[in-house]
Amino acid sequence: MKLFLKDSNNDFINLSNSIFNRSFNIKLIHQVLSSYISISKKGTKSQKSKAEVSGSGKKPWKQKGTGRARVGSIRSPIWRSGGVTFAYKYRNNFKKVNKKMYKGAIKSIFSELIRKNKLIVFKELSINYPKTKLLVEKLKFINFNKILIILSNFDRNIFLSSRNIKGVFLIEHRFINPLILLSYDVIVTNFKTLKEIEKSLHEI
Repeated sequence: MKLFLKDSNNDFINLSNSIFNRSFNIKLIHQVLSSYISISKKGTKSQKSKAEVSGSGKKPWKQKGTGRARVGSIRSPIWRSGGVTFAYKYRNNFKKVNKKMYKGAIKSIFSELIRKNKLIVFKELSINYPKTKLLVEKLKFINFNKILIILSNFDRNIFLSSRNIKGVFLIEHRFINPLILLSYDVIVTNFKTLKEIEKSLHEI
C-alpha cells in the first residue's frame, strides 16, 4: 500500500499490506491492553488474617464461670492487634500474551490509524534549533488536541520545543505500546521511523 508524505510533492512511501492494511481486531486489542495494564498494577497491599498474626493459639480463659465474654484466641479480629476479618491479599492480575498477539495488536492499531487519516508521515521531521514557534508552524495543519510524535532517535530540538505545546508528546519508536497509540488523537512520524517500525513488526 502507498502512503503519501506530508512535506513533499506527491512523494509516497510503500508499506507492507500484511502490517499496515489489517482489519481492526477489537477483541485482540482488548486482550493485549488488559495484559499491558495489568503489568502496571503493583498489587503490594496485603493484610494479615487471624491465622497469620503473631500470638498464642491457647484459649485465654475458660469458657464459663469467669463473668467475661467467651473468647477462643487473642488473635481474634475484635481484639487489639488481632487479625483482619476479610484480609486483603495480593492478587496477580497478569494476563500473558505472546509476541505474535502483541505485534498483531500494534499492526491492527496502525492500520486503523491509516484508514482514519490519523497517521501523518513527514519525509523529514526536524527543526534547526529548539523553538516552540518552529514546531507549531510545522504542525499547524493538524486539527487535533492530542498529538503523539514518534521518532527513531531522541531529537533534542523537537523535545524542547514540544514541552510548551499542550497535548503534544514525544516518544522513541522502541517505547511505543498499544495503550499510548490509542491515547492520542493523531500520530506524527517520519519516513525513517515508520520504516523501522515496519521492520520491527515483521514476523520472525
